[in-house]
Amino acid sequence: MPPQSVPADPPDPANAPETADPPDPANAPETANAPGTPGSSPATTEKSTAEPGKPTDEPSDLTHPTAEPQKQPGEPTAKQDEPSTGRFRRRKPALPTTRPPGAPPDPWTVFAETTERQPGRVRRALRVVGRAFIHEYALVVYGSLLLAVLLTWPTLRYPLHTVPQDVWDPSRQAWQVSWAGHVLLTEPARLWQSNAFFPERYSFAFGSNLLGYAPAGMLGEGPLAATLRYNLLFVLAHALLAIGGYALVRQLGAGRTGAVVGAVAFAYAPWRLAQEGHLDIVSAGAIPLALAMLARGHGWSLRYGFRPGRRHAGWAAAGWVVATWQLSLGFPLGLPFAYVLAGLILVVGCAVLVRRLRRRSPVPVLGWRLLITDLLGALIVAGVGALIAVPYLRVPDTGPAGTEIGFFSPPVRSLLIGPAESRIWGAPHAVARQSLAWPAEMSLLPGFVLYALALVGLVFSVWRMWQRLILLAAVLVSAVFTLGTTFFEGRWTYLPLFGHLPGSFGVRIPGRLMLWVTLFLVILAAGAVAEFVRRAEHLAASRIPPWPGPWLRLATFVPLLLVVGESWNATAHPVVPEQPAAMRTVTGPMLVLPTTALTDQTVMLWSTTRFQQLANGGGGFAPSRQAELRRSVATFPDATSVQYLRTQGIGTVLLLRTQAAGTSWERAGDLPVDSLGITREDLDENSVLFRLG
Repeated sequence: MPPQSVPADPPDPANAPETADPPDPANAPETANAPGTPGSSPATTEKSTAEPGKPTDEPSDLTHPTAEPQKQPGEPTAKQDEPSTGRFRRRKPALPTTRPPGAPPDPWTVFAETTERQPGRVRRALRVVGRAFIHEYALVVYGSLLLAVLLTWPTLRYPLHTVPQDVWDPSRQAWQVSWAGHVLLTEPARLWQSNAFFPERYSFAFGSNLLGYAPAGMLGEGPLAATLRYNLLFVLAHALLAIGGYALVRQLGAGRTGAVVGAVAFAYAPWRLAQEGHLDIVSAGAIPLALAMLARGHGWSLRYGFRPGRRHAGWAAAGWVVATWQLSLGFPLGLPFAYVLAGLILVVGCAVLVRRLRRRSPVPVLGWRLLITDLLGALIVAGVGALIAVPYLRVPDTGPAGTEIGFFSPPVRSLLIGPAESRIWGAPHAVARQSLAWPAEMSLLPGFVLYALALVGLVFSVWRMWQRLILLAAVLVSAVFTLGTTFFEGRWTYLPLFGHLPGSFGVRIPGRLMLWVTLFLVILAAGAVAEFVRRAEHLAASRIPPWPGPWLRLATFVPLLLVVGESWNATAHPVVPEQPAAMRTVTGPMLVLPTTALTDQTVMLWSTTRFQQLANGGGGFAPSRQAELRRSVATFPDATSVQYLRTQGIGTVLLLRTQAAGTSWERAGDLPVDSLGITREDLDENSVLFRLG
């Protein structure tokens, strides 16, 4: 039998031309049966041409397999005329979509239809927390805490019994934190009327108040708790210095290595070792942290400039909150910081105005949210500062401001002299320190390593040249302010800003502005380190494999090791005198003998158990009445001193025999007092209590 002819597939109706082309002989099927040939039929001899615009009898590849083909009127059906192997193909039945009853499920279908289970709330929360623990700034916090413990050691060796540097100022500041927490819990209206310096008013304003640490003062009571609290805050303040320094340098555009070097150089500069006994001066970490937050909120970086797409009002708001907290710690650092913020507001305002006038930005430069945030933030900082300043303005002044500022103004050579507490520079600079009028406030060396890195940063840095020149100018200007009246007698530098304020503000020591000199030097130095690391990475990219070798990696850490080595301290940690048992039972108003400007600060710490009213008080900028008190009771017990104490409202005197040895009160506990109308009681072998009636 001759082979059956199989017609070619009809053209797709969607792509068919207006008239059907005849089949190409070269591509035609083999030979169709001729008319009259056995086995042929009229249906097989008809010419197969598709009518334009209509579907063919046979389904194409693009039609649905279950669609019925359209038929012409009178055309025989496929079931009647289609042979088993003829022109028309039999349609294959569709595959079943379900399995027969009782059959096991198809494993491939089950696998294809199974979707990944979405994590629940607990798992998502754990993922977020896990990422937070390994975030860049989380690692910075861990490293800063560890470095603070190591570089302030042995502060946390005996945190209940010792304090850094000396006993006096730390004892007073431990009392300040305790009093702030105690009074805010019990009687907030008496905040500024502390239990010390009785009967003086606004006695809590006799120096930096450390109000920002009041929440910590609400935990625990007594001298032991106050000492532990002080040591913990001392270590945390150093950690915050490093965190703030890292955040600022990183935000300005330096890399991680440069930011780490800058943070350590800022937090542990040698000059800070002379201030270890002043928690208000150590607590400066919020200054760079607030500046970093404000810069991030405004989308600004020193390296990349202003980027409107990175603005975020939340970061700006956080920056203003941190700035307010820094101001609440005291005016010695808070007031200069407020001046810097005011200057930045002026600069930003002028820049925004110029940008708008030049039409460089089609959209608002700051945006209404950021503008409102800045306005409210500046008002809050100014308002909080004004409220804190009210009691300070009511405190009697201690003397002419110009005289005190001139006494504490350091010479230029002080910028190269290290403090006695420096393990590296303490002994070599001992002779140079003797030439300073007040070495504790005039040993202002920020570090020779920092000086060297900053000099390198002037010629080799990621910062542009004009930015380096601005930073150099900032270093020089801040150094002029730090030297007080040394330049131009301070007439156009320090005195116009701080000379009109009372001594209670604590801004009559110009050397404490060394913080700003150090900060600008750190930014210059970080630029040099960041450029060195960038060059090292570029050099390593041409290596095979493309990563730095061990010596190149070690070279990037050399500046950090040098900075850490120069910050090695030799700070003393004396033991705090133990609280007498009588201080836990005797009520006030009372006077504790002996009384001196230094020992009274320890008495203030002892009073943190009951916070009874004390005539004792020292440190800070104590009023002149304290000197009058000590002169009047120098001969106690006698008629004159007893009468003076009665006029001051003091009814109890506690004499401590051990502390009174070698003073005018050494034998006061053995003198007869019957003729004075007072009583005497020996509480124990060390304490004698006098009641004045």
